[in-house]
Amino acid sequence: MGGLEALKPGTDSDRPVHIVFVGAGAVGCFYASRLHHPSHNIHVSLIARSNYKALTEHGVHLQTHSFGDYTFRPHAVFPSVAVAAANPNPSGAGFREWDFIIVTTKALPDRSDDSALIAPLVGPRSCVVLIQNGVGVEQPYRARFPANPIISAVTVISAEQTSPGTIRQNRWTRIHLGPYTNSASFSSSPGHTVTPTYPRGDDTTGALSPTGVVPHPASVPATTTDASPSALLPTTTHLTSLLADWWTRHGQIRDVDVADELALQTIRWHKLCINAAFNPSSVLSGGRGNADMVQDAELRAHLAGVMREIWEAAPRILGGKGFPAYMATPEKILKSTEKNVGSKPSMLLDWEAGRPLEVEVILGNPIRIARARGVELPRLQTVYALVRSMMEVRERRGKGGRL
Repeated sequence: MGGLEALKPGTDSDRPVHIVFVGAGAVGCFYASRLHHPSHNIHVSLIARSNYKALTEHGVHLQTHSFGDYTFRPHAVFPSVAVAAANPNPSGAGFREWDFIIVTTKALPDRSDDSALIAPLVGPRSCVVLIQNGVGVEQPYRARFPANPIISAVTVISAEQTSPGTIRQNRWTRIHLGPYTNSASFSSSPGHTVTPTYPRGDDTTGALSPTGVVPHPASVPATTTDASPSALLPTTTHLTSLLADWWTRHGQIRDVDVADELALQTIRWHKLCINAAFNPSSVLSGGRGNADMVQDAELRAHLAGVMREIWEAAPRILGGKGFPAYMATPEKILKSTEKNVGSKPSMLLDWEAGRPLEVEVILGNPIRIARARGVELPRLQTVYALVRSMMEVRERRGKGGRL
């Protein structure tokens, strides 16, 4: 990444900066389109799957509330990580290392290990950026890439892919960026990565296992207490500022915010208050939307209880002072949700479509991280157990298994 360490925000690099997005869905394509500026030496490529043909032939058509309609033509579009790793420079000018690898896939650690997926892309000086839901999403990447800078990001955006290669951005563009060392570790000492004890077994998927079980060592390289992710903090903080500058100065996104590590994790846990309450409850309640749930007295009390449990536990988990006054309280969230008529949480949409659910990063990981800090989340654990059971029953039925 030679040269980027000395580059100051507000100035342009004197050599090409190459960025690849892993995940070409609505969120990935939108933020990639606002970061791609070849005239300023910033070149963004995409790794796509189902929409690869459309993106290759026509680029990305964006219909946005914030910037009007436009077409984004990436520097390159790859059909897989393997192709992007084998031929990172489609112009044939020789091998180069990706400066930034930005992951915008859905976080499903119980299904696959995305840290292993991107491993072929990561060079010694690459920076990994995670724009994913939930908490604890950074831990597998830190375990696998102990010497690489990692940036954690939380976004609030309403966007959807209406057809292959066509993205509609409805509302919001806010994104928070912050450096990550090891604050979301499942260890009781978040400042260090420790070598865990693994159960016997032949699972090599690298998926996060259910609460109380740790991943198999064949897929997640264990580091030792000698590792010092905090040594990466100055470099990571600088790279975070560069990304924020490019999205703001060139991409014209007005609500890009940079936070320190504790503040960024606090933002993740605040968003979790909403996601952990509304998402699984919409599935467990039989498919009711957000506004519909808060109009039901018993469901409203349940939602408030889950949010309040996280709200009160977060300071003990994070070692901070609690949520800042500007962040909406559970009561304000419930009140504002009354107006969100017709809205369905993403987990309900995934459930109705038969897709996997982000149950681990929204429910399982918070429970694991909290327990490692000596904090129990009984309401959240109940919701987690019920949703996981529903998923297992559906899968067994789908495979013709007997209950």
